[in-house]
Amino acid sequence: MHIDLKTVKIDPLRQTFANVADRIGSDKPASRYQEATLGLQPDANFHYRPTWDPAHELFDPARTAIGMKDWYAFKDPRQFYYANWTMTRARQQDAMESNFDFVESRGLAASLPEDLKSTALHLLLPLRHVAWGANMNNFSICAYGYGTAITAPSSFHAMDQLGIAQYLTRLGLLLAGPESLDIAKQAWLKLPEWQGLRSYIEDSFVLKDWFMLFTVQNFVLDGLLYPLVYDRIVDDHLAMRNGSAVAMLTAFMTEWYEETAKWVDAQIKTAAAESTANRDLLSEWTRTWRERAVSSLVPVVTGALGEQAQVASDEVLGQFNSRAAKLGLSV
Repeated sequence: MHIDLKTVKIDPLRQTFANVADRIGSDKPASRYQEATLGLQPDANFHYRPTWDPAHELFDPARTAIGMKDWYAFKDPRQFYYANWTMTRARQQDAMESNFDFVESRGLAASLPEDLKSTALHLLLPLRHVAWGANMNNFSICAYGYGTAITAPSSFHAMDQLGIAQYLTRLGLLLAGPESLDIAKQAWLKLPEWQGLRSYIEDSFVLKDWFMLFTVQNFVLDGLLYPLVYDRIVDDHLAMRNGSAVAMLTAFMTEWYEETAKWVDAQIKTAAAESTANRDLLSEWTRTWRERAVSSLVPVVTGALGEQAQVASDEVLGQFNSRAAKLGLSV
């Protein structure tokens, strides 16, 4: 008996889901990112307004003063959806595990000069509470925001910040043991140099406008804190004084900020380009909270940089202002 094998091409009846096809066309295959993002925001058939906020629908674009014709205009340049986000972070987790194992197995933590170790602990460990605050704020953006294109990556961002808090905890345990965490908590609660930053975080918790919160946390505070602390102090100042072990233990923060800044910039630029009213609001929020962020960070970094703290802060501020201007803001 003779059998002939043939390849038969079967054309799919449709290329993607209807909610995605409505935006990209029915004859175009959709990416996984598009299928996990487009058209997923609930916008109808709500039973009643929430009793805790009867002025708004459960999902309501009026929860922010920012106005958009299309809330799916926001795009993530990383094209993150849950699967590829978790795979990316898993690879980075493996790299960080190798860094921690290397530092511990080679005794690099024990060989750190005491003054440098003290500087690292006093500067970095209280930032666990800042990262936790950023976690809370981004989940608030996810909860009250509108449009999956910005709320979904905000939830990823929230979990990233939780991971950063955990890395800082592990750094403290490796360098000085559990008591260092209690000392850092008391510093966060009581030491004068931390109260400006603590006030910034706590005041951000009660902001009602979710896009304002996005600007205040992800654009302004992170845009000043990460370049100042992790680039200027950890990677430059401490590493040059035989503190490369600290740089290895915080490598994720530097890499993460470079990646996520592109996402944050894309959201701010899109909102600012939508209308003059949006641009004016974003500029006002940025100017107001930028001044608070700078004034709260200078006392924090003075312990590490001394008289150079103001100079470093001014340099980072200049870079931030240039970044904001490129996004269309008037700062």
